[in-house]
Amino acid sequence: MATQRLSFSPAPSVTPAAASKKVFVVKAAKTTTAGTTRIKLLTRVEQLRLLTKAEKAGLLSTAEKAGLSLSTIEKLGLLSKAEEFGVLSAATDPGTPVTLFNLSLALLVLGPLCAYIVPEDYPWEIVLQVLVALVSVLGGSASFAASNFVSNLQKST
Repeated sequence: MATQRLSFSPAPSVTPAAASKKVFVVKAAKTTTAGTTRIKLLTRVEQLRLLTKAEKAGLLSTAEKAGLSLSTIEKLGLLSKAEEFGVLSAATDPGTPVTLFNLSLALLVLGPLCAYIVPEDYPWEIVLQVLVALVSVLGGSASFAASNFVSNLQKST
């Protein structure tokens, strides 16, 4: 059973007559039985103005030029696949940023470790070192960025 936790914050005064009075706004946050607060993902997206930033950056027109429009996403069923794989629930899971950060650290250590361990006797070993280093740098950077992004989405204001 979910409980509610109330938080109080002083509201700004609107009139000079009300300047001497303190008014508190009550905000309710749903808390689950495990004691963790549920994250309101869409509310946080709105607070961060992510859609406005995507519009100003031209991401949607760039994606459309690349052949990825909303109708293409709908035809391919990408939203249902994301839901099936639990991408949306992972975005609201409080453990996701830590997991992504740990993955990024492991990947960023893997590149130099592979270059140190794998000998350079044959050309295929050098190619292996380059490929592992490339994958670890790209994957580690992407995982770190995703960790930061999900963490910012989950922050409460």
